Amino acid sequence: MAQDRPKVIIIAGPTATGKTSLAIALGQELGAEIVNADSMQVYRGMDIGTAKPTAEERSKVVHHLLDVVYPDEPFNAAIYRSLALSCIEDIVGRGKICIVVGGTGLYIRTLLGGLFSCPPPDPDLRARLIHEYEAYGPQEMHARLTNVDPEAAQKIHPNDKIRVTRALEIYELTGRRPSELGQKHGFQERPLEDLQFCLYLDRQILYERINRRSVEMVERGLVDETRKLLEKGYSRHLKPMQAIGYRHMVSYIMGECGLDEAIEDLQRDTRRYAKRQLTWFRAEPKAHWVQPDQYHDILKKIEEFVHG
Repeated sequence: MAQDRPKVIIIAGPTATGKTSLAIALGQELGAEIVNADSMQVYRGMDIGTAKPTAEERSKVVHHLLDVVYPDEPFNAAIYRSLALSCIEDIVGRGKICIVVGGTGLYIRTLLGGLFSCPPPDPDLRARLIHEYEAYGPQEMHARLTNVDPEAAQKIHPNDKIRVTRALEIYELTGRRPSELGQKHGFQERPLEDLQFCLYLDRQILYERINRRSVEMVERGLVDETRKLLEKGYSRHLKPMQAIGYRHMVSYIMGECGLDEAIEDLQRDTRRYAKRQLTWFRAEPKAHWVQPDQYHDILKKIEEFVHG
C-alpha cells in the first residue's frame, strides 16, 4: 500500500541549477532533513570541486551521506541505496520530512526503483578491458560501446573509464546490452512514495552560471584542494580523481596545460555534463519540472503530498 511507504521529496536536476539552496530553504521551512544524492559529495576531502554544502549551510539543516568514504574506497549505486534507505527510514521514523537532493540520476533511480541484477565483476576480463582502454584511448573504447549498445553509450562520457569498461564487461559476460538489462528490470521496486522535482533554467543562463561557478571554484582553492589529495597519495587514475574539476586541476598541476586552459576545459565539460543530466532526467515520467524561483509553488505541492 502506498500509504505504508515512507514519503520522500526528491530535488534533482542539472548541476548549477540551485538544488542545494532550494533544499536548504525548504528544509528550514519544513523542519526537514536532507539526504545527499550526489555521487561525488560522498567523498571526504573533496569539497570545493563537488560544490558540497558549506559548514554554514549544513548548520541550517541536518545533512546525511556527505563525507561517507575516502577517495580510494569503493562506493557505488548499490552501496548508496542501502545507506540512503536506512537514513530515510530513520528520518521518517522520527516524524521528520526527508528531502533527497542531488544530480546523480542513477543514484536517484536506484534508490526509488531498485537495482537490476548483472554478473559480478570478472577480474581478468576487467583487467583486459582497462588495459585496452588505456592502450587504445577513450574514444576508441567508447566507439566500441556505441557499436554494441548505443543507448548505454549515449549516457556515458568517453572519459568515464569505469563505466565504459563495466558496460563492455557486462556485454561480454552476458551477450546482452546493459541498457536492455536495465529496461527488463524496469526499476519497478518501489519502497518509497516520492514526489520528484527537477530544476531547470534557460540554457544560456545555466551555462553562464556554470562558467561563473567554475571560476569561483578555482578562486576558492580548487587547485590546492586537488594538490592536497595528490599529496595524500590518491592517484589521478582513481574514479573520483577523474571527476569533473579534479582531472582538470590535476592536468594543470602536472604541467600539462595552463590554468586558463584548465578552467576553459572545466567549463566546457561541465556544460556537457549538464546536458547529459537533462537528457537523463527528461526520461523520468513523474518529475515536476520547476524553476528554482518557484519556491511557493514547490512548497505547496510538498505540503499537499506530505499531508494528503
